[in-house]
Amino acid sequence: MKFGKPSRKINTFYPPQRTLMGPGPSEIHPRVFSAMGRPTIGYLDPVFVEMMDQLKELLRYAFQTKNSMTFPVSGPGSAGMEMCFVNMVKPGDKVIVCKNGVFGGRMLENIERCGGIPIVVEDQWGAPVDTDKVEKAFKQNQNVKVLAFVHAETSTGVASDAKTLAKIADQYSAYTIMDAVTSLAGIPVLVDEWGIDACYSGSQKCLSCTPGLSPITFSDKLMEDLKKDKQRKSQSWFLDLDLLSGYWGDNTRTYHHTAPTNSLYSLHEALLMLQEEGLENSWFRHRRNHQALKAGLEELGLKFLVEESFRLPQMNAVTVMPNIDEKEVRKRLLEEYNIEIGAGLGSLSGKIWRFGIMGYSCKMENVMLALCALETVFSDMGADTEVGLAEAAAYKAYASHPANRKIEAVA
Repeated sequence: MKFGKPSRKINTFYPPQRTLMGPGPSEIHPRVFSAMGRPTIGYLDPVFVEMMDQLKELLRYAFQTKNSMTFPVSGPGSAGMEMCFVNMVKPGDKVIVCKNGVFGGRMLENIERCGGIPIVVEDQWGAPVDTDKVEKAFKQNQNVKVLAFVHAETSTGVASDAKTLAKIADQYSAYTIMDAVTSLAGIPVLVDEWGIDACYSGSQKCLSCTPGLSPITFSDKLMEDLKKDKQRKSQSWFLDLDLLSGYWGDNTRTYHHTAPTNSLYSLHEALLMLQEEGLENSWFRHRRNHQALKAGLEELGLKFLVEESFRLPQMNAVTVMPNIDEKEVRKRLLEEYNIEIGAGLGSLSGKIWRFGIMGYSCKMENVMLALCALETVFSDMGADTEVGLAEAAAYKAYASHPANRKIEAVA
């Protein structure tokens, strides 16, 4: 049987140039784009193997860890999440899971699919994980194997106290799984200092790399314990940590899958740029631009969803302006100004806008452009907005926090 050509003419796809200020992906630096276009070589080529070792070293810096098993998973942050659960949770294992947004809910689903017994600690969307509730859950449930929580909840823009949560888990001899998809390189992620056992992130957020990779790290103690468990066998072949250890381990390079070679080039370059900037400087840059964006948004009358002490600088969730069509605002920003911002998810759908300033998107020109565009859109839609005041407030905030003066970043 012969099949005809498509009924419509299909041409080469050229995406528009957007200013990405949503929940991700973020904009990609030209150096990272350039790295993706370098020659493809074999995944067991000695030169590529050397690059893999460099990737692991650069990721250890980003995660602030000495963990041997630190590498990028060939898949997005959701693959990193699933990898943690399919290797650490067996049927019947008790897992305390913290749910204060969309991605805590996804952790819960992973536990259920692994046959684990979830013990849900639930908090209001926009609030951090309540550490007292977590400790109470441990006291009320014996032999909990894992505590799972989201460090930076992308759906709400809230940061939780990872250090305290990890300390509680350690007191009850439980492992920790931490989602750092939105936090890595944007705010401190201190894997070794906090005692995190498993932590995963995403390439497309504050690392400003091409989407589709999930940096991940497992503590040496966890790896030793997993090897001792002779009954353990991951339900996923592709995400089996034993098999991937043979490919990403320090001493062996056993074929497992065809690595996304050119994407890994781009991650290497993005991590090299992070090292050149310095982690503390990256945290400061996100905080400084957040302060300016915050000043402008508040001048427009927008209120933040999250209390100031728990806000993520890189993910700003604000309640929508009363009597304004929130979808129309997003549509006009995209169509007229090429600016993408995020909508609310789940119970917050239609109630908030999410402004992301992550990685290469976290810069003064993006902040000022977004505020100027918002003022114009609001004014055109009938809001009582005086054009120019939001930008003035942002400039004042920049003057108060000059680029050469560090401020303490939130944990």
